[in-house]
Amino acid sequence: MIAGVAAGHPATADAGIEILREGGTAADAAVAASLASCVAETVMTGLLGGGHAIHYDAATGTAQNVDGFCAAPSGSGAELVHLEVPFGAELVHYAIGPASCAVPGVPALLGELHARHGRLPWPRVCEPAVRLARTGVVMPPAHVACLVMLEPVMTLREGARMYAPEGRLLEAGDELQQPGLVTALESLAAEGAVGAYTGTIGDALLALSEERDGLLRADDLRSYRAHWSEPLEIPWRGRRVLTRGGLSGMRDALERFDTPGLLALIDALDVPHAPETHTTNLVAVDAEGNACVITTSLGLGSGDWLPGLDLHLNSMLGETDLLHGRLAPGARMHSMMAPTLLLDEQGPALAIGAAGGTRLRTALLTVLAGIVDDGLTPQSAVERPRVHPARDVVNAEPGVDEAVLAALESRGRLVRRWLELHHYFGGVSALGRGGAAADPRRSGAAALLGG
Repeated sequence: MIAGVAAGHPATADAGIEILREGGTAADAAVAASLASCVAETVMTGLLGGGHAIHYDAATGTAQNVDGFCAAPSGSGAELVHLEVPFGAELVHYAIGPASCAVPGVPALLGELHARHGRLPWPRVCEPAVRLARTGVVMPPAHVACLVMLEPVMTLREGARMYAPEGRLLEAGDELQQPGLVTALESLAAEGAVGAYTGTIGDALLALSEERDGLLRADDLRSYRAHWSEPLEIPWRGRRVLTRGGLSGMRDALERFDTPGLLALIDALDVPHAPETHTTNLVAVDAEGNACVITTSLGLGSGDWLPGLDLHLNSMLGETDLLHGRLAPGARMHSMMAPTLLLDEQGPALAIGAAGGTRLRTALLTVLAGIVDDGLTPQSAVERPRVHPARDVVNAEPGVDEAVLAALESRGRLVRRWLELHHYFGGVSALGRGGAAADPRRSGAAALLGG
């Protein structure tokens, strides 16, 4: 695979490539980029969210998943705040407020990756994100489009100061200033990832939870750990796909997608409705062939920020589709995230991940099919128009084969033709033998180590 970083924002990719060029590993670069995404992509993710990763160790030829997703807290009794948010052509129900905040996992996830596979000192890996927080970050068009959609949440409380300064929502090209993140990230650099649980950030999180009737307790933070596990291995097209199971549904979808073609892909993707979370993804590969893919999310975000730290609380407990039965305190919540590696007889051929809730799997399979079945470069496969089935409706970006859409309509499906490539259809980051890819639907960017 080619060495570099692909991510959901140019500043995120720049942070990762800076660390690679200094001799950092793929894990170092991925951690630095993920911390930067918690500054540059705060309409998609944040430090107090949850995530999953996959890491490939070139020296041993092995891969492992890391579960840093949100966990159930031990508090109870508080009520959620309900609202509806327009998502594409649909109104999606969300529940927010302090009681929607689960135990965050992103700091522990990044700390574990760095401790096991990092080479550079932790404070150095934090530096690009701290610098970005000091200077501010430019809002790209796709992030502004998400901000417009999420305005009812993103402009609550402290959010109004950041996302709608002087009473006007930020527009493309405007600078997002989150000065509290400087203090938050400097504390993380000094205290280590554990600071988010038992240090400066952890103390602030507990204080806010107590003040606003949240569910987090000190034992919830103190006991949280990121978990390592073996990836799910799925034979597909004479190759091996390493990913994760659960709500990702990757095994079932790949097994159903047993013949090439767009109709076969749509049939493989027809699944029940699932949560609509807001997510980001990044991929890093170093010169030694190590690879790391990280997907993170805040859910929608609770609409509450830590005072003085500008850290948005997650809203995972408000994502009812992630709550399968009653969870005991400390139990992991479910997730559709699927950081993925594709291996062939020569070894790793592609490191890939996607953002986008229910469209995450759609984006991944569409790009995998473009590369494996149609011989496209990663970037061409990412840019190819996507089709996403959602119950009786099939959503299609412009450029999708009209003969296929007509065949779907003849089956009784309603086809919703979108006017442009849209962030609704997910965001993919990938690095493979054929190059790097970042998704224009999310204003993504890629940087190569030799570039």
